Amino acid sequence: MSNPSTTHFKQSLGLLDATMLVSGAMIGSGIFIVSADMARILGSTGWLLVAWVLTGVVTVAAALSYGELAGMMPKAGGQYIYIQRAFGPLTSFVYGWTVFTVIQTGTIAAVAVAFTKYSAVFFPKLNFQNAENVLFNLGPINVYGGTFYAIACIILLTYINTRGVNAGKLIQNIFTSTKLVALFGLILIGIGYGLQSGVLGQNFENAWDASRVSKETGEITVLSGMALITALGVAMIGSLFSSDAWNNVTFIAAEIKNPKKNIPLSLFLGTLIVTILYILANIAYLAILPLKGSSTGADVMAQGIQFAEYPTDRVATAAMSVIFGSSSVGIMAVLIMISTFGCINGLILAGARLYYAMAQDGLFLKQASTLNEKSVPGKALWVQCIWASLLCLSGSYNQLLNYCTFGSLIFYMVTIAGIFVLRRREPNTERPYKAVGYPFVPIFYIVVTLGICLILLSDANTRFDTGMGLLIVAVGVPVYYFTKKSGTADKA
Repeated sequence: MSNPSTTHFKQSLGLLDATMLVSGAMIGSGIFIVSADMARILGSTGWLLVAWVLTGVVTVAAALSYGELAGMMPKAGGQYIYIQRAFGPLTSFVYGWTVFTVIQTGTIAAVAVAFTKYSAVFFPKLNFQNAENVLFNLGPINVYGGTFYAIACIILLTYINTRGVNAGKLIQNIFTSTKLVALFGLILIGIGYGLQSGVLGQNFENAWDASRVSKETGEITVLSGMALITALGVAMIGSLFSSDAWNNVTFIAAEIKNPKKNIPLSLFLGTLIVTILYILANIAYLAILPLKGSSTGADVMAQGIQFAEYPTDRVATAAMSVIFGSSSVGIMAVLIMISTFGCINGLILAGARLYYAMAQDGLFLKQASTLNEKSVPGKALWVQCIWASLLCLSGSYNQLLNYCTFGSLIFYMVTIAGIFVLRRREPNTERPYKAVGYPFVPIFYIVVTLGICLILLSDANTRFDTGMGLLIVAVGVPVYYFTKKSGTADKA
């Protein structure tokens, strides 16, 4: 006898819940790690902060633009629905395909791997860097105990979310509020301590002299002109990944109270809060640690931000070790575990709603088109769980990061371009909220993001991974026509 199911989502989430989902899905492990690689690429205090500020500006600009579409179409699936209405089923399918194959599931896997790496501080057997922890091999892939730990985390949170949106909401609100307070506290402690040390002032001497240092050889290359612009674009892949997933709130539009008002407002509030915290966190790092350093440095001050906790890039841990000593490792590990656990939950909660919307259109597995007795897409949640778990086998944080970020940027541009299409095609459609600064803010976002994508494709260090991300997007086109031909896709 089958389990009873429902046909309608429950509007259970208010403005606070939606804002917590935006900020909670954004803050994972990136802010505690990626500044080291960005510092190696840019070698400049001024340009490092420019990268974070520019990331924040384009993220908030995108969120302000999305608000118009969210107000027009407060339905489950969010961004998928926006793209479909503006550009048709092929483009929306390719987006959904990319979200499922790499953007959402890849981010879940990447953050689960990060959660495992910080859990390894307390449970060394989970460490991916230790060859002794390899359990067995799947061809060229080493399978660790930590691999199963990451997968177990995804399975646990998937199960919790199948028990209803309120169960997922409870986890999200608890973990997001905890990490917001903890991150703000660390910022205050870091800046307060650092201002007395004089390190911040030293970091701003020659703040605009940019240079790139090789992680492998330590060779330094002075940057200027086009080389500097390219380096800025490459560096921003880290900050953009750390600021991604803010759009997830649009996927659960059908479960938000007063969605025409609360989704646009939560997008703005969530992205603004996180942007401010990220910029302040980097100022805190700069107030404690010198920007430049060496991989062979004897202590964290000699390693600097560039080679913090080399080769793990644990900038936040290195900074806090100056204040708290050896206990900082445990303190930061707990904070990042809280942060990543909450982030994974938000990604799992939201992503399945998109696959549900695709399945409703006949563009995904038919089984994913139903809600369970708790009014959530239980089967879509489990399908997402299985694929994200398989991606965990790679254990490669940076590669997953590059694939996810590039795919996200492409479809952020496509979605925002949809605002122009729908303004022209449907001038009389009700728009409870209109994009702030239209048309200049949406155009600004598209131009900046397109420039970053071109830089990532042209730079030798990122060309392969971003090219693979583009290939995954392109593969979605023949997959769409194959599913139509086989009769599994909607022929309407």
